[in-house]
Amino acid sequence: MTAPTLVIIPTYNESENLERIVARLHEHNPDVHVLVADDNSPDGTGEIADKLAAADDRIQVLHRKGKEGLGAAYLAGFRWGLDAGYQVLVEMDADGSHRPEDLPRLLAALDERQADLVLGSRWVKGGRVVNWPKTREFLSRGGNLYVRLATGMRLRDATGGFRVFRRTTLEGLGLDGVESAGYCFQVDMARRALRAGFHVVEVPITFVEREFGVSKMSGNIVTEALWRSTVWGFQDRTAKLTRRGAKR
Repeated sequence: MTAPTLVIIPTYNESENLERIVARLHEHNPDVHVLVADDNSPDGTGEIADKLAAADDRIQVLHRKGKEGLGAAYLAGFRWGLDAGYQVLVEMDADGSHRPEDLPRLLAALDERQADLVLGSRWVKGGRVVNWPKTREFLSRGGNLYVRLATGMRLRDATGGFRVFRRTTLEGLGLDGVESAGYCFQVDMARRALRAGFHVVEVPITFVEREFGVSKMSGNIVTEALWRSTVWGFQDRTAKLTRRGAKR
């Protein structure tokens, strides 16, 4: 992959993980640049990010005022990366659940499969999760099944957050119209890409449960994502029926 690539890592209280994940990322992907988008973490994550940036010109830091949600952090990172001229932008968690070792295959899929958006997928053939209880796996699989049924998307893992976007894809989605802030942001972005006619592919990854820190996942986050998916599915189906009626 020769195009400049920016990996956006949103952080909130990831002081135990940030240095580890950036080191692993550059071990396996030495040419990528990193933008740490920190939501004013009270545990000092932002200060750690500043130290990393001072020692390595491949690393930049975006300090945000406070915790506004995962989607808001990524949108800010996308805008920063687009303004800076990057051609490929990557979403990746700070907690180690997204393995940097898998990133080269996701980047390769842009050219090999002519993709506009590549999703790292836990639930396609070859994908797997490590150190998850069965209840968590059931929740994720069931949630993705519901998203498929509600929205009509055929994606196996629309809720995953390890993703690669072409610059042209983000520009074509109209980021100013994206309002999702929480984890339903991932479903929203995949839905928008498919509706806009972009080629979305899934590449198997190994998802590893975090070793340090506290997961941000909660029942309320899942409920919001499922509710939003229901609304989006209803809106899309209504729009299709309206278009069909107008053609008659």
